[in-house]
Amino acid sequence: MKLNPFVKAGIGLSFALLWSCPTLAALTETKNYGLDVKVTGQSEDDRDLGTASGGDVSGVGLDLRPWVYGESGAWSAYAMGQAVTSTDIIETDTLQQSDSDGTQTTDNGDRKTKKNYLAMREFWVGYSGLTPYPGEQLKLGRQRLRNDDGQWRDTNIEALNWTFDTTLLRANVGIAERFSEYRTDLKELAPKDKDRLHVYADTAYQWTPGNWVGIRGHHTHDDGKLDYPEPGVAGDSLDKKQNGDISWLGLTADSDAYNYRNTNTVNYWGSVTGMSGDTDTVNQLNADGSRPTEAKRGEDLNGWATDVGVRLRLDPQWQVGAAYARASADYEQNGLESNRSNYTGTRSRVHRFGEAFRGEMNNMQTATLFGSWMLNDEYDASVIYHKFWRVDSSKPVGSNGINAVDNDIDGSGASTSLPLKEGSNDLGQEMDLVVTKYFKQGLLPAALSQSIDEPSALVRLRGGVFKPGDAYGKEVDSYMHRAFVDVIWRF
Repeated sequence: MKLNPFVKAGIGLSFALLWSCPTLAALTETKNYGLDVKVTGQSEDDRDLGTASGGDVSGVGLDLRPWVYGESGAWSAYAMGQAVTSTDIIETDTLQQSDSDGTQTTDNGDRKTKKNYLAMREFWVGYSGLTPYPGEQLKLGRQRLRNDDGQWRDTNIEALNWTFDTTLLRANVGIAERFSEYRTDLKELAPKDKDRLHVYADTAYQWTPGNWVGIRGHHTHDDGKLDYPEPGVAGDSLDKKQNGDISWLGLTADSDAYNYRNTNTVNYWGSVTGMSGDTDTVNQLNADGSRPTEAKRGEDLNGWATDVGVRLRLDPQWQVGAAYARASADYEQNGLESNRSNYTGTRSRVHRFGEAFRGEMNNMQTATLFGSWMLNDEYDASVIYHKFWRVDSSKPVGSNGINAVDNDIDGSGASTSLPLKEGSNDLGQEMDLVVTKYFKQGLLPAALSQSIDEPSALVRLRGGVFKPGDAYGKEVDSYMHRAFVDVIWRF
């Protein structure tokens, strides 16, 4: 297995920095190393909604994640590796990008998910001596970036990130760019990630106990070289077809609703975001195979999105809630999101737009009802219902959970994505269930809270059943499902 230069450099730098840290000489005493063991069983039926052969997943995977962490004064360093083996191409990682799931096809296989692979998830160096506040840290390297709602950042990426977290004020400022996947199977980046720089900042102020207001911004500068089609030359799905500059500016308000430990009787969250930018997109060849008059076309983008919700605590164990989200037809997310959060009020992070459908904030509105239950630190469960609609019935939507195809072969000789039915807004509905049993509390360094989601060993069932709406037409299957059983143990 051949690693590209970024992988080699990243692995070498991370371990050189880690083992130069004096604190690591006493690892057996501080316990700043470990092994996360995750076993995942996945059952998935008809991702393509019955429009193509295959589309099913059934298998078990073993995901081993060794990690090491050290501190010396204001300095810290961390690295986490990964080794995965499975009986089918399954998702052992909730941060897995939508085009890394085995559906991506290329002519050279440089971005084809395999059953077995090695990876470096994180490697960073941190410094917390810029201010006297204990919640402040500057990190450089491949690291986990995450915000509470998961709709702006929740990914592992190379970044320089500064975090400031105090009782009354929280802030993040950083720059990030993906240079490699650091995996032995994914040798190339997705086209959207090539030469795409992210610059972001956010801050939130606790204006009254338990109530926060904030502002956040994000800008992407994509100046990657575009790949123009050549007559008689087959294209590759890894060809870069679009670049440009896009900015997002948003306002937020919440009652610390994503903190499952809060005991508020009523929790709420709300956000509104505006987006503006311009893109250049490659024009395809003409129907007769000749070059188009203009090699590319420019487009101005403007959109907005909102997500609001309320959650009521019935007693110490039970909560119920409702939420609504809407994104305009031209709105799109910045590409670093997972859309996973603790919005149901439990420790388990749940996909905001369905475990099966996995909608995105793009030409979509969603109405959600949910109920949740949590017993001490031993159990939690969430039951969620979603209803999805298109905002503009003449434009497509973003969903990385559905890959329906059009069986009418186009001029390239390959099936294309299934076009949604013109004039129909009904995308469908979904029921989700997430249940977790926790076995023990883990003792991890506080600085790893962003890197390691779960503080304890657990068994978790998470799944959803999606029923397509009229927008998908009458030829698709009536239902599709996606379900996982995760067993995690931390040594």
